[in-house]
Amino acid sequence: MTTNYHQISFKDIFSDCQNMFIDNTSSFFQLLSQHIDLNQFIPSEFFSAFYQNIGRNRIYPLQGFLSAFILQKIFSIPTDSLLLIFLNLCKELRDFCGFSKVPDASLMSRFKHDFQPYIELMFQKMVDYTEPICQAIDASLAQMLTFDTSGIELYVTENNPKMLHSLIRRLKTFYKNRPDVDPYQMAYTLMPSQAASCPEAKQMYINGHFCYADKFAILTNGLGIVRHISFLDDDAFKSAHPELPVEKKPDSPVEDKSVGDSSSLVPVLTDYFSLHPDFHPDIFLGDASFDSAELYGALFHDFHFSKALIPYNPRNQSSLKKVGYNKYGYPTCPNDSSLAMKHLGTTREKGRTDRVKWGCPKMHYQKGQWYCECQHPCSTAKKGRTTYTYENMELRMFPGIQRDSKEWNSAYKIRTIVERAIHHFKTNMCIAGRKTRNHTTTKADIFLAGIASQLTVIVAYAMNCPENIRSLKPFIA
Repeated sequence: MTTNYHQISFKDIFSDCQNMFIDNTSSFFQLLSQHIDLNQFIPSEFFSAFYQNIGRNRIYPLQGFLSAFILQKIFSIPTDSLLLIFLNLCKELRDFCGFSKVPDASLMSRFKHDFQPYIELMFQKMVDYTEPICQAIDASLAQMLTFDTSGIELYVTENNPKMLHSLIRRLKTFYKNRPDVDPYQMAYTLMPSQAASCPEAKQMYINGHFCYADKFAILTNGLGIVRHISFLDDDAFKSAHPELPVEKKPDSPVEDKSVGDSSSLVPVLTDYFSLHPDFHPDIFLGDASFDSAELYGALFHDFHFSKALIPYNPRNQSSLKKVGYNKYGYPTCPNDSSLAMKHLGTTREKGRTDRVKWGCPKMHYQKGQWYCECQHPCSTAKKGRTTYTYENMELRMFPGIQRDSKEWNSAYKIRTIVERAIHHFKTNMCIAGRKTRNHTTTKADIFLAGIASQLTVIVAYAMNCPENIRSLKPFIA
């Protein structure tokens, strides 16, 4: 039996997509028009900046640009050029946006670049509007707050694999007689820390590989609805938070990820609560990179969380036998709980929380050094076992909820919702893979995706379909 194969062409695929888009969107536009009025969410400052005196009238309305970019995210249209094609082909789309004719590509790009601060302001206003909706849908999940960081790979020369591979080949040739030299590690250290054409594109480790990306932080609630977005390498963010550590090239991918997340948490939360002072989330969910005494203190004392679900970080755990604690909170010998360890003063290190140092109870000082006289030592060190206590240690051990309990395990599963929100932005809203190296345009795209996510919540709630608060695509039919 002979099987006949049909060669699928790009023309056929585009025609199918075009027909499906045109056939299915008319009712969807009616649905959006029925349940939302975009004008009520546009800040007055945005109107003033857009319609200020430029010597001539605006041909294209502000609502038209915003509607087009929001629908671009909802329909997963990957590029602005493809969006313009659909605007030319679909009269219903043009009518919904209020365009009598389609703007050119330069106007679309210029809109995002010139009005990015107002797009961000509009997103913040919509977050205020959707918070009561999230509380009404599920108050317990709305009271949770999750945090994560990611990056948008920019279209810069340094992200071209040929650049790194060429450097590796040259190093292999130069050090061919030096087996002790790792050309791959050396190539990583020789690559610049930031892209030449875009200083905001920093070398970082995301999505399982090194790349040059514009790094941002995102907060979501337990429903997966975005509450806040901050760009960590933005000049305004850095100037507002001079306490951020000085940037240095990380020695490993793990260090890059953990240090970046933990150092940015407090500044991001500070901005979030200053913008939304009436928000009072109760539970914080974070991964092991936030496992530090300083962050526990900030979460409970400064931001007033009652629970912080953060697993222990293996890098903070010792393989030695655990010390105990007496009724005064002093550490005791691991082999004899009746022996309190010796107080050795306070350790102060740059970039770390001050710690109280404790030594083995059987150590003694001789000829300028400490020695341990224990017959069954719990450490191989000459001076015996050393441990530390610090402020907020109790919060780390008892963070408002019993570790490894059913309640902990059930609640902590929700933490991955922030990773799914980032994936939704990058993949379904086509933020990743855009051929741009402009920091301002990248910010505008992220905040437009945030606006689209807030509108999704509003429409789904108005239609009494809370299961669709993260995507409106089921309604495109």
